Amino acid sequence: MFYYMHFLKTEQTLPIDIKTAWDFFSSPDNLKIITPGNMGFDITSEYREEKMYPGMIITYTVKPLLGIPLKWVTEISHVDEPHYFVDEQRFGPYAFWHHQHKFYEVPGGVKMVDILHYKVKFGFIGRIMNSLIVAGELRKIFGYRYRKLEEMFGKL
Repeated sequence: MFYYMHFLKTEQTLPIDIKTAWDFFSSPDNLKIITPGNMGFDITSEYREEKMYPGMIITYTVKPLLGIPLKWVTEISHVDEPHYFVDEQRFGPYAFWHHQHKFYEVPGGVKMVDILHYKVKFGFIGRIMNSLIVAGELRKIFGYRYRKLEEMFGKL
């Protein structure tokens, strides 16, 4: 592929209703709860809207490698409450980041689907970095989220 776009999809079903899922996942403040502590994730936005909306800008610092702090700016580009929202990196560690969060009502709970398309910076070196480090780290982060959410909400 010319752009060397990478893809990650995760799914999880939890024994909560779609409103509870939406209220939790659409609050940027809850992202820190489901992010590994070693990532040094902190929201730095001065103004935090109570309800997510298209065009919302969220700023963070994160320490993904070697404890080096990086600034990250995302925009919530799409919102269809309570079914999905999309966050896109505007500035940060990736050349491209498009993360879809989808929620489906299922018997006994809600199925959540994360669809991530991303591109690592630095061309050929970035593709090697993705193979050696980045893809594995992203899988670890989403694995942590999976376990943390089961701990918080239970299994279905």
